[in-house]
Amino acid sequence: MISRSQISKILENYNHKDITIGVLGGHSALDVCRGAHSHGFKTLVVAQKRREKTYAKYYKRREGIGFVDDVILVNKFSDITKKEVQDELRKRNTIFIHNRYFWVYCNFKDIENKFLVPIYGTRDMVKLEERDVPNNQYFLLEKAGIRTPKIFKDAKKIDRLAIVKVAEAKRVYERAFFLCSSYKDFKEKSTELLNKKIINAKDLKKAVIEEYVIGAHVNFNFFYSPLNDQLELMGTDTRRQTNLDGILRLPATEQLEVLKHIKPKMIETGHYAVTIKESLLEKVFELGERFVAAAKKFHPIGIIGPFALQGAVVAEEGKEDIVIFDVSMRIPGSPGTLFTPYSGYLYGYSISYGERIGLEIKKALEIGKLDLICT
Repeated sequence: MISRSQISKILENYNHKDITIGVLGGHSALDVCRGAHSHGFKTLVVAQKRREKTYAKYYKRREGIGFVDDVILVNKFSDITKKEVQDELRKRNTIFIHNRYFWVYCNFKDIENKFLVPIYGTRDMVKLEERDVPNNQYFLLEKAGIRTPKIFKDAKKIDRLAIVKVAEAKRVYERAFFLCSSYKDFKEKSTELLNKKIINAKDLKKAVIEEYVIGAHVNFNFFYSPLNDQLELMGTDTRRQTNLDGILRLPATEQLEVLKHIKPKMIETGHYAVTIKESLLEKVFELGERFVAAAKKFHPIGIIGPFALQGAVVAEEGKEDIVIFDVSMRIPGSPGTLFTPYSGYLYGYSISYGERIGLEIKKALEIGKLDLICT
């Protein structure tokens, strides 16, 4: 594991008046670049060949528009860990903003042990999003006392509507969700997916089977600053998923006909902004504070910067509760957070995650605390 002292030494050798904010070309790169630019930083995107036009052409800085200053092209995303790419990043005094793309397309061990570039955020917490590692997100949620769906460790115990989360065979970074309400149902649907080679038997054995929570889905997008020990709610959103969204737009009678021929898929394709009523805000903040406290207690560093608790607001016996079924331990991939009012209630105007990260790095530079927010 790359130590904080190694990263501190690299930061000491940086020109603090010429910092570049770097990011991998996907997920939330444009939001990061726009926010970094708004605070006077240079921006750099590491892009994969044949997927670079978004950054090298359409949003490249030119004639007073655009926010991407430069692009490093690589044959594949994982090449970012190559020595020559790392050397170039350090040469440009780069602080790297990690996102889901970064961890999906690169090897966890390479990022943790070989990527000698300062990362804004906690380098070794993102892997805890995975469901087959020790002390993962379920462990932290439990220790934080945050309500989660019932988990079925044995498919034979399924006694209510459940959602099965299993990696796709071809795109291992995506999950082939399916719903079932009994062991018989589980066997029938999993067998169909196995036969179609959508999933494989090895991943099915590691699948998470959890109670399907009936409620209004909301992602609670937080920001925790170690500089001032302050938790902020950046915004709330929910997911657009294909082909589920298309099916749900049909009348019920047409849905039944369509479902004879195709099965619902829950592949995330985007987000849209939602709001929650003000009476729930205190409970939302309490969940965020509990998670931050648990992360500090059970991890050497704890959470730094952006994270999200993803769940649903449920109605029970005349009251509402929040059930969390997923955690993002890095910047969420939703620029729509900007269009909810919660950061505006704090700052006087709504700010994006990219702007908030830029503000945090700028403040850390001013007070000489970069090593507190970079790992």
